[in-house]
Amino acid sequence: MRRGERALLLDRRGKRYLVTVEEREFHTDLGIINLGELLSREPGDRVVSHKGEEFTVLRPDINDIIAKMRRGPQIVHPKDAGMIIAYAGISPGQTIIEAGAGSGALTLFLANAVGPTGRVISYEVREDHAEIARRNVELAGFSDRVTIKLKDIYEGIDEEADHVVLDLPQPENVLPHAVEALRPGGYFVAYTPCANQVHRFFQAFREYREHFYRPKVVEVLVREQEVKRECMRPKTTMLAHTGYITFLRKIR
Repeated sequence: MRRGERALLLDRRGKRYLVTVEEREFHTDLGIINLGELLSREPGDRVVSHKGEEFTVLRPDINDIIAKMRRGPQIVHPKDAGMIIAYAGISPGQTIIEAGAGSGALTLFLANAVGPTGRVISYEVREDHAEIARRNVELAGFSDRVTIKLKDIYEGIDEEADHVVLDLPQPENVLPHAVEALRPGGYFVAYTPCANQVHRFFQAFREYREHFYRPKVVEVLVREQEVKRECMRPKTTMLAHTGYITFLRKIR
């Protein structure tokens, strides 16, 4: 591991600790770890606390970072972010317009997908939310590809984009701007928690139907399975409705 790099420490209970590789002590309830020891470790190696407890060293992935980042507004869940990235075909090198940034979870998923050659420009109207998102972007190491922009996207989009991804209460107000900003073949994606928002959106969409191909609305439900030697069955709790995701593909 290199000095200044982010590292993930995993204890015997499965608890995760996101740390920076540097010369300092890190305190846990399982003992004190000298983070300087990580300089001589590789992913999969272990470090031992002063209590003799072992911690496995890993490089954090995007889910580890989002789990440990600072929270403000409610975040878009990984199940929904994954569907957005998959259905819209978001790929390395693309430019994504996003709004609103909130705590920045979806921003980080998008930035991870577009890679170092891509760009995510996230519009946010609240300065406090923008500041939280900026800190989380920095935590993830994505400052080179993400711009948090303090502006109301309802008033217009300044850039051309491969895709427009919205987590806003009134995505229909962005449709006229997205028609101008989106490149042909790109997706307009709207994440909305309530059915009446989807209905209102489609009422407004009639005016712009000629610009888009086959609208699609999906909902993602995730149910984990409990696997034991004698039995496999669904868990009694599940991550059910969080929002509806509307996809429109621009054709002209």
